[in-house]
Amino acid sequence: MSALVLDGKQLAQQFEQQMRERVEKLKALANGRTPILATILVGADPASATYVKMKGNACRRVGIEPLAIELGENTTTEELLSEIHALNNNPDVHGILLQHPVPSQINERACFDAIALEKDVDGVTCLGFGRMSMGEPAYGSATPQGIMRILQHYELPIAGKHAVVVGRSPILGRPMAMMLLGANATVTICHSRTQHLETHVRQADIIIGAVGKPEFIQAEWIKDGAVVIDAGYHPGGVGDIQITAELTQRVAAYTPVPGGVGPMTINTLILQTLEAGEKALS
Repeated sequence: MSALVLDGKQLAQQFEQQMRERVEKLKALANGRTPILATILVGADPASATYVKMKGNACRRVGIEPLAIELGENTTTEELLSEIHALNNNPDVHGILLQHPVPSQINERACFDAIALEKDVDGVTCLGFGRMSMGEPAYGSATPQGIMRILQHYELPIAGKHAVVVGRSPILGRPMAMMLLGANATVTICHSRTQHLETHVRQADIIIGAVGKPEFIQAEWIKDGAVVIDAGYHPGGVGDIQITAELTQRVAAYTPVPGGVGPMTINTLILQTLEAGEKALS
């Protein structure tokens, strides 16, 4: 029997319609004002520029206004912090996104943590991570939060399941593990240096590929009936998990690459910007 395809692209389109309606209601309450997402792009990395453009387009589709700030390759940490502080103090800006990665001379963590908690709609600050981990109000990191929304929409059970997260980055693997733990899963965190990785993966009811290496997780390691979530994307249209025709016939559900996690990452960023705007404007 074929697995359920967790279609993030279709799901994001469905949620965009709902968000358009919420933006229109908010505009009526706020005398025409709309939520604003400020994006900061430092340098000229083509992939980063593409991602920022995609996020701006997603804002416009639902009626949120994007504010694009572009800084040069030689920008210093102090100059970037100055831009972030100005946005923190701008009451018309409701969300702030610093596009990752930034040039090597910049202290990225210091700049992430300078973003005000109420405007951290991408869930990148240490304070936001800590609050989320403790079950306190905070915006979750966009990719893992998007994955949780996929699981919840398709009513895939999490509580009591064994989830294996392969990856430990501060904006994906680690918050993903905390979110699953908060939903009452039993969570194992693995990474590229985990010994006997295959053994851990074979135990997974839910497997999350977030290691950043193409097809690092082999299809034959994944047990029948598992839910397969691939957060990776690499040249050639492959993710972190080897998705084969045979695998799709024996697992319960899987995210395609592309069209699975990616669209829901951007959608979650926009949703959290809307939520921040609603809190500030209504």
